[in-house]
Amino acid sequence: MGLGSLSGGEILILMVIILLVFGANRLPEAGKAVGKGLREFKRALSEAESSIQRLPAAPHGEESQPQSAKPKRLVE
Repeated sequence: MGLGSLSGGEILILMVIILLVFGANRLPEAGKAVGKGLREFKRALSEAESSIQRLPAAPHGEESQPQSAKPKRLVE
């Protein structure tokens, strides 16, 4: 059973359980914390995507590996 297949009755039961766990007074605080966490996650995901897009594309046939990660020759 996926999250998308919840019926109205199941959602109501989940809401009652959440209300019992957090209580009526702490429910708004929990909602704010979840919202803040989701916003922070989306912001970090957006920053990661933009930094990946700024990386130069590797020429065909070469691995995408930063120059600093390649091993250095100690003996010539």
